[in-house]
Amino acid sequence: MYKQKVYFKTFGCRTNLFDTQVMMNALKDFIQTPYEEESDIVIINSCTVTNGADSGVRNYIHRLQNESKKIYFTGCGVQTQGQNLLNKGLVFGVFGHSHKENINTILKQKAPFYLEDDLKSLDNEILSDFIGKSRAFIKIQEGCDFACSYCIIPRVRGKARSFSEDKILSQVNQLAQKGFSEFILTGTNIGSWGKEFGKDLATLIESLCSIPALKRLRIGSLEPSQINSHFLEILENPKIERHLHIALQHTAPEMLKIMNRINRFETDLELFTLLANKGFALGSDFIVGHPGESEKIWQEAYDNFSLLPLTHLHSFVYSPRDHTISATFKNRIPGNLAKQRKQQIESKVAENNFYFRQNLSKQNKSLQVLIENVTTKEKLDSNYTKSYHLVQGFDEYYNLVQIQTQTPITRDCWLSIPYFTPKMDKNYAEI
Repeated sequence: MYKQKVYFKTFGCRTNLFDTQVMMNALKDFIQTPYEEESDIVIINSCTVTNGADSGVRNYIHRLQNESKKIYFTGCGVQTQGQNLLNKGLVFGVFGHSHKENINTILKQKAPFYLEDDLKSLDNEILSDFIGKSRAFIKIQEGCDFACSYCIIPRVRGKARSFSEDKILSQVNQLAQKGFSEFILTGTNIGSWGKEFGKDLATLIESLCSIPALKRLRIGSLEPSQINSHFLEILENPKIERHLHIALQHTAPEMLKIMNRINRFETDLELFTLLANKGFALGSDFIVGHPGESEKIWQEAYDNFSLLPLTHLHSFVYSPRDHTISATFKNRIPGNLAKQRKQQIESKVAENNFYFRQNLSKQNKSLQVLIENVTTKEKLDSNYTKSYHLVQGFDEYYNLVQIQTQTPITRDCWLSIPYFTPKMDKNYAEI
């Protein structure tokens, strides 16, 4: 009997990637394919963090219209544009996050449908595999209780709620049996984990690091206000990746108030300095061009930003998101000016990252690299064609390392390599 082939198109964050894996593992009477062109069914796991994200999803759906595929729509965009897509006949079915574990049954429905997300549920099943990945994402919670003025995520993901510690540990043990050794904690707001049952994130991390098969643990994005003394204590564990991502969003006091952020720059600087002194590479999020970001505010923000020991950055030009408070503000910043400001902070962090890597090379430290991509290339050398291997992976400081070697190396293996003198624009080694 022919089984229809299902292709998943995932937009957005790591939490969405995890949700797609949940759906892949729940397919029983269908075949998951990594190739869109051979699929009968396309499931779109959408992002709706900005109006631009909605637009990108719609463009993809329009492209599929003449390809005779049955299209289903899920993810965060269900709340913002799912009904409209269904009404226009652009998709066959729409279902919220809370229905994804029932996907095998959902795909058998004969009539178009809309299944709204209840914004309260948590997944029940434990993933048996993390298809197509070298590292496994572990979702530890859903939802967010913050009320940042620019953000729609609490509206489409619901209030913060945590998976039990036992379920998370079982999930990691299950995937470790499949050969995974690096795990990344993810969720909508992972720093809120455990508040319902009197625990904190550091408690969970301690339990995870006690699993023998877990070799490296990366902690997803945190809020500065969620880092307590217990968390700082457990950072000494060698299994924790030497990189932390802490979302600041801005560094001007007035702008943080406009954004309705909880963090304040003075304490942010103290925290980042403390973590840098512990040897951590540090990343953050930053929104430029938010309404109200005057030249005076920007100059203060940049001066403050330059004091931070940041080595990694996710920077964004502000984009209005319907149904948020910020979208109602009138004093918009011209796009070209916002892009200039974005370039300023990105250049600063690129420089910081180079000096960070340069300092590591002076310490003669070895790097632990998980190989995620392997390609074999050929080059002409003294009239002879020689094969060599180009492999890529991330070190414990979350820097991409590219290695050229004549020794065959397999994907998903670990390499310990001597640190090398870095170049400004790349991280490259020969072994």
